[in-house]
Amino acid sequence: MNFKQARNHVAQIFRHVLNAVDPERLTANAIALDGDSLVIHGTRHLLHPGGRIVLLGVGKSSVGMARGVESVLGSRLDHGLVVTKRGLASQASSLDRTRVIEASHPVPDQSSVDAGVRLLEEARGLMADDIAIVVVSGGGSALVEAPVEGVSLEDFRITTDLLLRAGSDIWTLNAVRRHLSRIKAGGLARAIAPARVVNLILSDVLGNPLRVIASGLSVDADDDESDRIDWVMRSDVRQKLPGTVRDRLSTSISREGSELNVVQTTVVGDAALAARAASQAAADLGYRPYQVGVRFAGEAREFGRFWSQLALSTAHGDTNFERPCCIIGAGEMTVTVRGNGVGGRNTEMAAAAALEIQGESEIAIASLATDGDDGFSQAAGGVVDGQTVRRLLDQGIDPAELLDRNDTRLFLEAANGLIVTGQSGTNVNDLYLSLISKP
Repeated sequence: MNFKQARNHVAQIFRHVLNAVDPERLTANAIALDGDSLVIHGTRHLLHPGGRIVLLGVGKSSVGMARGVESVLGSRLDHGLVVTKRGLASQASSLDRTRVIEASHPVPDQSSVDAGVRLLEEARGLMADDIAIVVVSGGGSALVEAPVEGVSLEDFRITTDLLLRAGSDIWTLNAVRRHLSRIKAGGLARAIAPARVVNLILSDVLGNPLRVIASGLSVDADDDESDRIDWVMRSDVRQKLPGTVRDRLSTSISREGSELNVVQTTVVGDAALAARAASQAAADLGYRPYQVGVRFAGEAREFGRFWSQLALSTAHGDTNFERPCCIIGAGEMTVTVRGNGVGGRNTEMAAAAALEIQGESEIAIASLATDGDDGFSQAAGGVVDGQTVRRLLDQGIDPAELLDRNDTRLFLEAANGLIVTGQSGTNVNDLYLSLISKP
């Protein structure tokens, strides 16, 4: 397989996927005004005389989702406030009625606390006749914060960084965040009450568990997460946690305030939608698409080895997949940081795959973050083939050493396999592709 062609095909598939999960279009398609009713995916919500429609939002896709809301509601939207990742507010130029606040991701800072406080203040100003459209997307857990009494912002930062470096999955990370926050686990919805809440969610969590996406800001969260908290308290991380955090994790969550008034929650897009879009794009390029799962999780380098073995089995005729084919998956990996290199979960997965498929002429593998921002790599991810390792060795670079120290951006950049798109403004997990040519 020609690497230039494979890279081009990966890019075409990825562009089609990003278009399919565009937050503006997905949100606009989900809502409508019909006389005196707001209609969300066919469900009608009566608008009370004098009542306002207000938009509140959090996440990497919140600006695009706000554009979708404004495009449908126009002047019927009273006002809006959304919080997004630093650097994404530039996408807000077309918003007329919605203000945008930028905050920090993936580790919260003072801007996250300021944004959380501002969002809660906005929510508490709503009345019983009002309705709040809450748009939620990936990244919300770090972007807004309101620590419980006794827990400082620095405690939050230390805890988040420790868990990320320990390879904690999003379920565990957000379980901890919910224990430490006043705005998570339904806190935003409690502040909105007695106004009604309609949630529109662009999911970045496998299986779309509502209490995990953005730590359940505006849903009635199930707080029984003792197994994940117990894991943290039994792990090596425990002794490094601030004492205030250990104390808080040792107690059950107590929620105060009004009852939630959530009348509808709709997931407008997710990893499954991305995988279906990839299948269509691959078919248009002449590949037989095979979608094999959208809930892959685990260590990135181990998954890279697994994904490679699936591709190798297909190339060697050990599966029923007809070639040329594109094997498609979605999910989100973690990376246990062992070295001081620069990379992310997708660059790590691709680098590990390159070591497994070296010498194979019929395989190319890609791992890509749909938000365009993979860990600390400043890239979406990468694409590798059977000659990637040889390209590095020819430059006097030891690919195994780069992987060992998590220096996977350099690994892919030196092999011309790095995929840089910039922040996409959407986020529905990661996309995995194997392109396998004819024998």
